[in-house]
Amino acid sequence: MKEQASFRNSEGGALYLVPTPIGNLEDMTYRAVRTLQEADLIAAEDTRQTRKLCTHFEIPTPLISYHEHNKQQAGTELLKKGKDGKVVALVSDAGMPGVSDPGEDLVKLFISEEIPVIALPGANAALTTLVASGLSAESFQFCGFLPRSKKQRGEKLSELVSVQSTLLFYEAPHRLKATLAALQASLGNRRVCLGREITKKFEEYQRGTLDEAIEWCDHGMVKGEFCLVVEGASEVIEEQQWWEALTPLQHVDHYIALGLEQKEAIKQAASDRGVPKREVYQAYHQ
Repeated sequence: MKEQASFRNSEGGALYLVPTPIGNLEDMTYRAVRTLQEADLIAAEDTRQTRKLCTHFEIPTPLISYHEHNKQQAGTELLKKGKDGKVVALVSDAGMPGVSDPGEDLVKLFISEEIPVIALPGANAALTTLVASGLSAESFQFCGFLPRSKKQRGEKLSELVSVQSTLLFYEAPHRLKATLAALQASLGNRRVCLGREITKKFEEYQRGTLDEAIEWCDHGMVKGEFCLVVEGASEVIEEQQWWEALTPLQHVDHYIALGLEQKEAIKQAASDRGVPKREVYQAYHQ
């Protein structure tokens, strides 16, 4: 085990993970403002967005760009700053850095060189929506954004069918209905809470079932960023139990509904059943 005494030795470089508001500027903490003011530089996902925040809170600290497309080069530069004893503060556009953004890679770099990584608590859309959803917060699994590829999305959802923990997803408005349909096809008509524009002026929650949520998409305000909180499985599902009552035709159609191409759906169904692919193919095309 390697120990990190975050505040025992205050001299030397460090990486601070500083959450920023996800909509309401009043959610910025005193500690977050002070940390950004005292850091040697701020690594920001979008320097234009962060500059507005710094101007509002009178933070004069220099900014450097760090995002998905430059993380290797910028990460190396930031690591060198840390080795030289500089304090780097990392922020994302909104919320907790390192959650569904490239900050995770920077954290690994600093840890690999045994430079302290110190996370500040703060705003997070997923947890905020979870505790307001009315669904169980005793155990939950953060899933972030589902893959855009139909095949990869179907594979991911198949892994989540038997998870009893409450499931948390992020989704953009233009993909919301398709994602809800994929969740319904894979997980069944479970309870769900949609959190929209969390902490902002038009914050709202839609609570109901996945069927109702899909219908709401046809008439509701599908704008802004969404957090989806989906009820976990009601009981442990054995690895093969869910498909045992299905015919090969229904089994393949299940995967097609999740977005897999017919060829991949047949292949996956055959793998589930432990039989040759041609056997499922023949049964499917009878």
